[in-house]
Amino acid sequence: MDKNFDPKAVEEAIYQMWESGGFFAPNNNPSSKPFTIIMPPPNANDPLHIGHALFITIEDILIRYHRMKGDSTLWLPGTDHAGIETQFVFEKKLAKQDKSRFNFDRETLYKMIWDYVQENSGVAVNQMKKLGASADWNTFKFTLDPDIVIRVLETFIKLYHDNLIYRGQKLINYCTKCGTGYSELEVEHVEETTKLYFIKYGPFVLATTRPETKFADTAVAVHPKDKRYKNYIGQEVAVEGLLGTFKLKVIADDYVDPEFGTGVVKITPYHDFNDFDVWQRHIHEIPAPLQVIDKQGRLTAIAGPYAGMKIKAARDIIEKDLDKKGLLAKPSETYTHNVGVCYRCKIVLEPLPLTQFFIKTKPLVEGALRALDTNETTVMGAGQDKILRHWLTNIRDWNISRQIVWGIRIPVWYNAKGHEHQITVSFLDHEKKQRQGLLSQWVGEFGYEHIAKNLQHIDASVGSDTDSPPWVVSIDKPTMDGVWIQETDTFDTWFSSGQWPVVTLEANGDALFKKFYPTSVMETGYDILPIWVMRMMLLGIYVTGKSPFKTVYLHGLVRDEKGQKMSKSKGNVINPLDMVEKYGADAMRIALVMSSTPGQDKAVGESTIRGMRNFSNKIWNAARFVYMEKQNADTTKDVPGIEDENFQKKLRETALTITQLLDSLRVGLAAETVHNEFWHWYCDIAIEQRKRKEISLQTLEDGLTTFLTLLHPFMPFVTEEIWRKFSTNNTPLITSPWIK
Repeated sequence: MDKNFDPKAVEEAIYQMWESGGFFAPNNNPSSKPFTIIMPPPNANDPLHIGHALFITIEDILIRYHRMKGDSTLWLPGTDHAGIETQFVFEKKLAKQDKSRFNFDRETLYKMIWDYVQENSGVAVNQMKKLGASADWNTFKFTLDPDIVIRVLETFIKLYHDNLIYRGQKLINYCTKCGTGYSELEVEHVEETTKLYFIKYGPFVLATTRPETKFADTAVAVHPKDKRYKNYIGQEVAVEGLLGTFKLKVIADDYVDPEFGTGVVKITPYHDFNDFDVWQRHIHEIPAPLQVIDKQGRLTAIAGPYAGMKIKAARDIIEKDLDKKGLLAKPSETYTHNVGVCYRCKIVLEPLPLTQFFIKTKPLVEGALRALDTNETTVMGAGQDKILRHWLTNIRDWNISRQIVWGIRIPVWYNAKGHEHQITVSFLDHEKKQRQGLLSQWVGEFGYEHIAKNLQHIDASVGSDTDSPPWVVSIDKPTMDGVWIQETDTFDTWFSSGQWPVVTLEANGDALFKKFYPTSVMETGYDILPIWVMRMMLLGIYVTGKSPFKTVYLHGLVRDEKGQKMSKSKGNVINPLDMVEKYGADAMRIALVMSSTPGQDKAVGESTIRGMRNFSNKIWNAARFVYMEKQNADTTKDVPGIEDENFQKKLRETALTITQLLDSLRVGLAAETVHNEFWHWYCDIAIEQRKRKEISLQTLEDGLTTFLTLLHPFMPFVTEEIWRKFSTNNTPLITSPWIK
């Protein structure tokens, strides 16, 4: 054996040996127990970050362990198209070329993003291999693979025919910069300090952070038990405003907090979710909602002279004009509250009324709750089961439409023939200039075919869905009479990835699906429990009748060695591939999982990884000692004694402990145990005993081969390389049997 272990010299060759040998595929023994993990798909065009390295390591440990136990083990890999995130990055690339998405028709833009993703699609896979991921690459899937797409579309159609999909105009969270809506689960909430304005509203003074929305007010509300305003309830009050005097009805609703501001609030249903709910409860008392902010974040025509202004600019001017007219009761105050922001660009999201496609979630929740109640699915991570139940019992209908091109296009078609006045389009003319407006305005000049071919966006609703043109759900273009134009919106990424365990197995054939579904473990970060795990349960149970996984293992975030969140601005980001290059994959892997606990964050620094490189060297040096002893020692004089018996007993106990820990998915404690027992017992005690001839060489070698087996799931490369030096047959360690 070489004096030193050099990861760079052996890791690639070892991985190629594993992969070319077909060792990652599940065995075909019908009596073998199936063990399945479906890989959470990283973004196809992004390099791996430290969080990816953690989940790859945990999953690979479990896969290697169960493979060595003799289970029929499948780790199915894949990558994600990542919808808005990928389009957002691509649009930044376009901006550097002084272009935007509005310079291209939908089909061209999609093709451009596709080519961009394909250029970088192999990066993540190659990096996973460098980390030692023993996934069955023959089963690899991409979320936009044709066989995946067709299954996602079929689920949508099934939901629609089961009356669980509807198209309706509701308030959604909309990013005016990214140009798309989000479900409530995707909204990031941050603390914002802003002004609280005190505005005269007839006989009242009310407090608001959004004076720019006052042009869309439809009522004022008070608490029904607030004695200050009891006599006003049900009355109309005259309110002097910037555009003249108008009347608002005073309504009573428990939503109003008498302690906030003056206890009087304005109701603006199309720009506040709570106000929207108030309107729904009082729909026969107050007028229909008005919209004063558009999808570009500008004030609409109902704002009079303020129309066309951006929100913040309008707010400042409106404050000054209110003051000039004497409509400010007192100077504004500083107010701190939480606001929803776009998780990509971080601007404040606007609640806007848009016609979207929604899933009725309540009928789907029952199956997920039943799976938790019966332990069909268990959740590992302190308190995470309660969090999941909270989201399940409080979930709203799920908005699954996104106003982007990168993703799976919604299979809905609108009949434009005879309904041109009900359809708004954005398209490119013959000079590639953007045209917008009602289809009736443009079809005479450009024709249906040109508009459809150069389409950017279609909005087939005017006012409400009841005013919309006829539409049908179909994968293929309808053949019935009419001019049919497909919906331009795509599915929420989480709608397609929410079906991931089902569709990936189905796309690999019925036999694989029947054998490996439901899957054994879904391992992912606790931060996407409601966003992804919950949706996989809802859709998986809906499609198959069974929860898609038996156990949810939730890992925490990887933080720096001071416990701080990693960020580029702090300069504390660890690139896992840099660490692999410097210290080897084994060191990176065990540093990440050592003492980790489900649901808890893990602190890791380069010093931690460097320390585990020393552990790799410790394993190598211990093996080298045994190897040299075999070459030089006179074993004929070895007589097993009491210390050999004690050694074997301790070894059996250690193997049993690690087996039990891995069986119970306590990966971090298993890693800590095998590390400590090898370092502090085998190396520091047993090897020293051998030096004093207190134990036989055979016993020490038996201990080494046992520890190589126990260490292999955590540190596969160094253990495989040592195994090759000691093995008397051609069976690699990756497929050698686990310790009985």
